[in-house]
Amino acid sequence: MSGIIRTYKRDEEAVLHFREAWYDEEFKQFVINHGVAGHQSSTDETDVADEAAVDGLMTAFAAQCEEDGYAEIPEAEQFWVVAQIALKTKDGTDRDRYLERKAKAALTSELAWRGLGTVERSDIGDSKLNIFCLCPDVNKAVNAIKVCIRGEDLDFTKLSIAAAPHAEPAAFKVKHSPKTGAGFTL
Repeated sequence: MSGIIRTYKRDEEAVLHFREAWYDEEFKQFVINHGVAGHQSSTDETDVADEAAVDGLMTAFAAQCEEDGYAEIPEAEQFWVVAQIALKTKDGTDRDRYLERKAKAALTSELAWRGLGTVERSDIGDSKLNIFCLCPDVNKAVNAIKVCIRGEDLDFTKLSIAAAPHAEPAAFKVKHSPKTGAGFTL
């Protein structure tokens, strides 16, 4: 078993909680990250002397999650949330590619440490930078994206955000726009 295990559960008040675990090869640690989705998580690291033990730790983590009512949310039940930043040129410049790298890194961290999803891909075209995120909770992800873009000084005034169910990637609805009543196109 390798990679990352990411699980969620709603408590009796419908608050979404998450737990995830992975093996950090660089530091030789088994890492468990957990918390309430949308809030900074707590992280526990355990040193692992033998990489052969990782499979056992991952299996035990998955079993404990299942016992506690946590489960993976299938992609089909998640949402596409796209952070779109208007650019000055149609195909982008070197500066725009730098913006793309910086925004992807910032959003990856912001969403991951809050249990709000993953950055799946990005593209530049038609005077837009689009960053596609796969998220379990649209409203919390939109708020986190706005905070992140503003906090990283990534030109919040040109940011639009739209969301669509995973199964309907063409059904985007605007969740944030610098202009009231603006539509959204990829």
